[in-house]
Amino acid sequence: MKVLFFNELSDPRIGSSVRQMYSHAERLRELGHETAVVTCTQDEARARPGEFAEEEICGTRVFVIHSDYPVRLRAWVSLDNPRVREPLRRILDAFGPDVVHAHLIHTHLGYGSLTAARRAGAAVVLTTHDVMTFCYQKLTCFHGGEQARGEKRDYAAHWSKCIPCQRLRYRPGRNARIRAVLERDVDRLTTVSHELKTVLEANRIRVDRVVWNAVRPQTTFPTPDEIAAFRAKRGLTGVPLIAIGGRLHEQKGVGKLLEMLAILRRDIPDVRLIVMGKRDVYDREFADQARLLDVDDAVVPTGWLDGDELQQAYGAVDVFVTPSICFDTFGLVNLEAMEHGKPVVATTFGGSQEVVLDGVTGAIANPFDVAGFAARIAEFLENPRLRAEAGEAGRRRVQEHFTIERLADEFLDVYEDALRTRGSFVTRPEAR
Repeated sequence: MKVLFFNELSDPRIGSSVRQMYSHAERLRELGHETAVVTCTQDEARARPGEFAEEEICGTRVFVIHSDYPVRLRAWVSLDNPRVREPLRRILDAFGPDVVHAHLIHTHLGYGSLTAARRAGAAVVLTTHDVMTFCYQKLTCFHGGEQARGEKRDYAAHWSKCIPCQRLRYRPGRNARIRAVLERDVDRLTTVSHELKTVLEANRIRVDRVVWNAVRPQTTFPTPDEIAAFRAKRGLTGVPLIAIGGRLHEQKGVGKLLEMLAILRRDIPDVRLIVMGKRDVYDREFADQARLLDVDDAVVPTGWLDGDELQQAYGAVDVFVTPSICFDTFGLVNLEAMEHGKPVVATTFGGSQEVVLDGVTGAIANPFDVAGFAARIAEFLENPRLRAEAGEAGRRRVQEHFTIERLADEFLDVYEDALRTRGSFVTRPEAR
């Protein structure tokens, strides 16, 4: 079987979902299938406008298409991006995929890429990792915010909510057009968590199957000496250590975590927080808040980590935290921390509760309840036995439920289902 992945992101260092895609492609090749990736770049040195280039990343053949435009126009351009049309057609003709498996396509490849794949004769599978099929950004309005203490679950998009949020970026008819393309051109639509399935169905988007995310099992882990060196380099020897990682944004709960840190320091004065994300973003958006809360001396921004250094960071922490105040669809970083035997305290919003078992592998808490969330972190910091038991339970859970082998097997079933119904679009009307 020839499987062609669509993903606008191609650098495995910048996101867990991208690393997962390459691991999935590698596993498929181990099973005798042929794989490649279509991605986009804004760098003309990497691919010229109107053309495509070829690279190899993580052992996978990668076709690179140039696309660059003002992102404020995304609601229009992403429906059918003329910049990628012809290069994509040539790639589809040259590779001749049996299955196109699309992941992140919301900006440059666009929904027109699904139509192109269908017209090329491929079975089309779309995996939704986020809410962009009906939302313009991270889903943030559903829980009611501070006023409702995050307790609402108003998932359906509506112009009365979207226009005040997006203003001139709001495009009437966007969501209806996306739904029409998904219905006509996608043979199987999967999503990464049952809670995301609930959200999509609340917005009239069909979901055929939930396939949880996964990690490629680590063959080696950092040694105690390497972990000690990581801590020593940053002045963290012997201190209780919590961590947050990934894209740093207010909606990922970084500001809430700083408030929690101020509470934690009352009883655990030597606690430290490492922030594993872009240093310039932390300095620009959160450093002032840390100073106002008088916790800046307890925060260690590491900058973006990858490779061995990222693994050492996971090994060094005592508790990993994901306090998102947006809808966090799954949280692959939770798996990465759990694989290293770390308890995770995660948000109640989204799919994290399907990954982290409350009271078993960590805790699930509402980040709008800052004191309550901080108390759940403190439980693990103050009780080494509880921390070790939760960490070991998390490691077992990853090994039993979240391996790339399981993911590949499930998607092979999805591909076979899609191939059986390929071509059924001819009975459906064209999207307008």
